[in-house]
Amino acid sequence: MTGHRAGVLVDVDGTLLDTNYLHTLAWSRAFAELGVPVPMHAIHALVGMGGDQLVPELLHRPLDGADDAHARHYDELTDDVRPFAGAGAFLRRLHAAGLAVVLATSATADDLPRLRELLDADAAITAVVTGDDVEVSKPAPDVFVAACRAGRMDPARALVVGDTVWDVRAAAAAGLGCIALESGGTSRGDLWRAGARAVYHDVAQLSGQLRTSPIGLLVGPGPFPDDGPG
Repeated sequence: MTGHRAGVLVDVDGTLLDTNYLHTLAWSRAFAELGVPVPMHAIHALVGMGGDQLVPELLHRPLDGADDAHARHYDELTDDVRPFAGAGAFLRRLHAAGLAVVLATSATADDLPRLRELLDADAAITAVVTGDDVEVSKPAPDVFVAACRAGRMDPARALVVGDTVWDVRAAAAAGLGCIALESGGTSRGDLWRAGARAVYHDVAQLSGQLRTSPIGLLVGPGPFPDDGPG
């Protein structure tokens, strides 16, 4: 895990795209289909984990076919996926400030074309690491370790931006600080208690406060390009 660049590792679901409740619904339908109905509040609390972690954490056992059923039900909801306001602009501002920008997501490689189309910020993205690139999903640190390598970042000069306690814990396990957003539906208090370095309402608020956020320390003095609401 070596490199020399400063950069930001950015989660996608719940951070850049408004998808956490869609994943909750897809998992709910998947479990019901497989004869194991689960309350949606219990599912939402674990969204941000990959299926390899979410299913045994929720059911205390594996469930054959759960990942495939979730993927199928989520595919039925993809027309409802929307980027959060300012998501693409946030990535472009990071890039313009000279930071490496790596998307680090539990989504599969098959999901990437649609995600990147919605974000409309390809020129700002240094690399992407998906759940297909690692053995174990969040809250294991693997995706962030791989993302640091993909972006050739110095871990001492890198930060994670995510929206769940699983992002915060995975970042800590990788030796990285995490800025957390409430946009995925996790409370500010839970994010702080998990160890977030700072908490913002959403990506637009963080983008508008980059200079005073922990990301500002990665760049040094002077204004960010296009300082403002982003």
